[in-house]
Amino acid sequence: MSQAISPVRVPAVAGMFYPGEGRELAQALTDLLGAAAHDAPDRAAPKAIIAPHAGYIYSGPVAASVYTLLAPARRTITRVVLLGPTHRVAVRGMALPGCKAFATPLGTVEIDPDAAEALRGLPQVVISAQAHALEHSLEVHVPFLQTAIEKFKLVPLAVGHCGTEEVAEVLDALWGGPETLIVVSSDLSHYLSYADAQAVDRATAQAILGLAGEISHEQACGATPVMGLTTVARRRGLKPELIDLRNSGDTAGDKNRVVGYGAFAFYESPPDAR
Repeated sequence: MSQAISPVRVPAVAGMFYPGEGRELAQALTDLLGAAAHDAPDRAAPKAIIAPHAGYIYSGPVAASVYTLLAPARRTITRVVLLGPTHRVAVRGMALPGCKAFATPLGTVEIDPDAAEALRGLPQVVISAQAHALEHSLEVHVPFLQTAIEKFKLVPLAVGHCGTEEVAEVLDALWGGPETLIVVSSDLSHYLSYADAQAVDRATAQAILGLAGEISHEQACGATPVMGLTTVARRRGLKPELIDLRNSGDTAGDKNRVVGYGAFAFYESPPDAR
């Protein structure tokens, strides 16, 4: 972890996966979160969430359904540990971007230097600006976080080839208290028929709710960080809850070849606790 620190990671998919202009993006997020808030229960905020990372037109409503649950902790959360799979650059381990901030059309978010220092001794954590440069799985979540949380520092980790226990070790190192939110980015099944996707995604959702240790990359493209989270959740006694389960055929696509999306919340105490 000795590469030079670059100043800012610039947006790679603004204008493609989500609106590229600040006011338009802010309005889109207000609309998505506002629609989801009508169905949001009145409860304490979750400690960790799983949310999808497709274009907002496809998975935005599903992501919003779990991001709206953060409202009670809007001022409490000051650090977000964000894990997502790599799509473009192969990585051995889990990569920090080696920059000081992430930028979106809504502004910049500082990378947490204390968290980076805490991970310095872990061999599975590397620095790779290349892994982050064009990666969308992390980027699409940052505007949601900027809208749902008042002020926070970010720990973005692009998860490549590594084991479940390696992910769990990183999560344990950064777990913290109520100031820390864990976000895992993952879509579910890819390019199945609508009916087949529904069946596969229901099975995957049940595996996640059962805190299963085995989820394939055919079930979830972010299977490695998902399993890292379910492993830690099982050990720490977290209670998972399914918030939304849909696919692109339900939102903005046809039903011939769809991508599945799920939103999950993990609570450190019973969901109805205040």
